[in-house]
Amino acid sequence: MKLKKGDKVKVLSGNDKGKTGEVLEVIPKTEKVIVKGINIRKKHVKAAPNKEGGIQAIEFPIHSSIVNVVCPKCGKATRVGYVIEDGKKFRICKKCEAKIN
Repeated sequence: MKLKKGDKVKVLSGNDKGKTGEVLEVIPKTEKVIVKGINIRKKHVKAAPNKEGGIQAIEFPIHSSIVNVVCPKCGKATRVGYVIEDGKKFRICKKCEAKIN
């Protein structure tokens, strides 16, 4: 997967199409990501000794194919490529070829 925790991404399809958010968690086994403020669902949570119960709104995972990384330089949603410089591998923006951290 070409996404990492902390990346700013834009949703390409679905109910949250056009929204942007930060990747909170990457789940490579299922190729899904959890994005802050995207795909929010209500979940009934049982009370525990150190946790309050009730109905909570939490972010559910979405498939990684419907999000694109937002380039920090050009500010557009773009595909990610790789380049190797001095034996190190970097992610780059396919539109402006700037390095993505």
